[in-house]
Amino acid sequence: MPPSRTISRRRFLGSTLAASLTTLPARCETKPVGPDGFHILEAHEGSLRLHPEPAAETAVWGYDGEVPGPLLRIKKGEEVKVRLVNRLAQPTSLSWHGVRIANAMDGVAGLTQKPVPPGGSFDYRFTPPDSGLYWYHPHILPWQAEQLSRGLYGVLIVDEPEPPRVDCDMLVVLDDWKLDKNAQIIGDFGSAADALGAGRIGPLVTLNSQPAPVIETLPPLSRVRLRIVSAVNARIMLISFNGVKPWILAVDGQPCDAFEPVRRTIPIGPGARFDVMLDLPAEAAAEANLTLRGDNEPDRVVLAFKTAGEARGLLPPIASLEQNPLLPAAIKLQSARKIDIVIEPIAKSGETPVAHASSRLLYWKLNGVASDGFAPTPLFSVKRGAAVTLGLVNRTGFVQQIHVHGHHMRLLHDLDDGWEPYWRDAVLVPEGKTKHVAFVADNPGKWAIECLMAERQATGMATWFEVT
Repeated sequence: MPPSRTISRRRFLGSTLAASLTTLPARCETKPVGPDGFHILEAHEGSLRLHPEPAAETAVWGYDGEVPGPLLRIKKGEEVKVRLVNRLAQPTSLSWHGVRIANAMDGVAGLTQKPVPPGGSFDYRFTPPDSGLYWYHPHILPWQAEQLSRGLYGVLIVDEPEPPRVDCDMLVVLDDWKLDKNAQIIGDFGSAADALGAGRIGPLVTLNSQPAPVIETLPPLSRVRLRIVSAVNARIMLISFNGVKPWILAVDGQPCDAFEPVRRTIPIGPGARFDVMLDLPAEAAAEANLTLRGDNEPDRVVLAFKTAGEARGLLPPIASLEQNPLLPAAIKLQSARKIDIVIEPIAKSGETPVAHASSRLLYWKLNGVASDGFAPTPLFSVKRGAAVTLGLVNRTGFVQQIHVHGHHMRLLHDLDDGWEPYWRDAVLVPEGKTKHVAFVADNPGKWAIECLMAERQATGMATWFEVT
């Protein structure tokens, strides 16, 4: 493969920083590491071409002015040292989504750290315990929805000690955008319609900030690893694979026994990540694609593959990644602490109480309580090492993507005492349904539980628990 089609690397913090991937546009140079060994990551304004000329470029916010921000890539066991510098007019923070991180580095403003004020900075220093695909973004209520919508996010990859051999290692960051006729982001962040409805869903779908579809031409039989990240605010995506057989290698950063998804389709909620491997067709001039199945809108291709040139030699069959030995082989459900989290509207009558602390309108409550941000006391507290089972009771008319910080969970079967053969840090809970998850609370600290639809999170769907 030509160098432009593989992940390029350079030294960073005694580890590696991937500066570009096959589908990423040209990127600005990342700032040099300072004398204290910290990589400087600035949140500031920038611009992005989302519509072709003569349309104007879109004003965005980005890390180092780019969307997605710099791709941070390290090997397992290496340390991340990042200094967030806030050049925005709003306070912010930096949360490392999905990393089983030390609590003080989790980046949840108002729970694990103070907000980083305009002109301020905060040092994040941690060693990820697990290989995997993660992403970073602000976590600060009530500004989180706006900061995500304007482009503040990036990707962290922690490589396996021996990554599987592939011809093309491709990052696929999916997002959608609400733009006006001048190609500028519509600023109705946190609107009642979005908070009470399906959420902020933009009609323009992008892959690595390029309008879909993105087209890649590769030799026949090329083996491709797709690292899929959903950076949307609210859209639930059904992504179907056509013309190829996909194998899921990892879910939310954690390896699983490789499996083919049902109907070759993956449901992807906000914040979800999937590692997928596939072999392109053996014939030249063949086509394959990833299609976003429309919900009250036409289907659309987001990534298309074409084959050209000579076929590469056959590779061994696609195999599973090595399982994470740090996660428990079993969870003792019979002795687990059982907690239900009931999600429901504040008032069926349509009344919308005002949060007394900040005068923000809240529309949702958890276990009967509408909280303006994170409450002063935890929803529950457990000793380190305890097994926990959460019943996620969705009494709303919308699917909810519920995320637990600092831990990975098993999704329990609805009809028996088994669980799905993969780990999750967030689960989709259908409207009017209940889902159960289980995990071992092995990470001490204060950990958020929240809906990942950003507008709902900011209007009542956020709580926390404590591991002592």
